[in-house]
Amino acid sequence: MNIFFHFSITGFSNSYLIGGDEGGDAVLVDPGVMDKELLNLIEENGYYVRYVLLTHRHDAHVGGIRIINRIYQTEVYANTMTILDSPVHSVSDGEEFFLGDIRVKAIQVPGHTSDSLVYQIGNALFTGDVLLSGKIGSTTTELSRSLLIRSIMEKLFNLNESCMIFPGHGPPSTLKAEKFFNPDIHLGLNHGQHG
Repeated sequence: MNIFFHFSITGFSNSYLIGGDEGGDAVLVDPGVMDKELLNLIEENGYYVRYVLLTHRHDAHVGGIRIINRIYQTEVYANTMTILDSPVHSVSDGEEFFLGDIRVKAIQVPGHTSDSLVYQIGNALFTGDVLLSGKIGSTTTELSRSLLIRSIMEKLFNLNESCMIFPGHGPPSTLKAEKFFNPDIHLGLNHGQHG
């Protein structure tokens, strides 16, 4: 399995292309934009985007859906019923499914948004805006922030520490690094104990 990274200046967001060594059907995670660079990445590697995984519905992560659907016949998966008027395969917490030969597990981690999902594919976690390198996703209230921290600790930190984190913004990381060094997690825990 190959994982290719695409950075978009629009929303400063990351998209990920996942596929086999020989090209063929591929999975695209969080296509915030469909630009020439992403199209070239797909085509030059011999891929056909058959599946799209959306971690949540913010524009920086879904903005490219309409164009992608004009180029490829895709199946879109998310924790919602529609995105930009496109039908979606609604995915629930803990659900496991196959996209071709790729096994995916959906993990609901609310707090940043109510529909936030993390997708586990092998040893890779596509975390969207839930968990980033050195921080957690933004929240609108202290209650949402507490919910996000608790969800990360209960649902992600019990996974294998060697899992790679592929966030919606910023560089990749590992679960172990975030578990021990993420200041948002540790400050949030201390605030919860003393605040």
